[in-house]
Amino acid sequence: MVNIAGMIDHTALKADTTKEEIETLCTEAKEYQFASVCVNPTWVNTAAELLAGTDVKVCTVIGFPLGANTPETKAFETRNAIENGATEVDMVINIGALKDRNDELVKQDIRAVVDAAKEKALTKVIIETSLLTQEEKVRACKIAVEAGANFVKTSTGFSTGGATIEDIALMRETVGKEIGVKASGGVRDTAGAEAMINAGATRIGASAGVSIIKGEKATSDY
Repeated sequence: MVNIAGMIDHTALKADTTKEEIETLCTEAKEYQFASVCVNPTWVNTAAELLAGTDVKVCTVIGFPLGANTPETKAFETRNAIENGATEVDMVINIGALKDRNDELVKQDIRAVVDAAKEKALTKVIIETSLLTQEEKVRACKIAVEAGANFVKTSTGFSTGGATIEDIALMRETVGKEIGVKASGGVRDTAGAEAMINAGATRIGASAGVSIIKGEKATSDY
């Protein structure tokens, strides 16, 4: 049986997230032994302190949610997050550059984060599938692999759609077996999580982690 809990990034990324909610997130992550908590950069230090001495990783987001920052800004964000205790970073690509077919800028953007995180944190690359054509999804995944990313990830959860089984299968086919695929956005129950895993996902980003484990249906958007 697959250990779903160990594949979940337990997530709280809304703008109005409070310290109390971060404390609850971390308590739940320890109780259910989730892979990580995924929080905005302002909460990384708090989460790192709350999770010290546990196996739960601290994940944060870079260039989030639009991906429209410069590579230099994303690299600084990454270094700062790692200094504060992050061990995984989920960065949003320059989506406009991808659509302009400026693949070199997209690669430079990803590589800036990969280099800043090297040997200190895993890098997951959010391609925002809901805004891309099939060709663009494939191209984005190939660029992420070339840039040295550890994972490709479907979505921020803040755009026009989240993860789909079809996108996960496409991403897994494109990147092969060597790097991770993270499904995020809209995974709200056990069946949904299992479907993503069966399609090739190795991580699930969800604020509904507890509901997924308990077999309940959550209403969260992420």
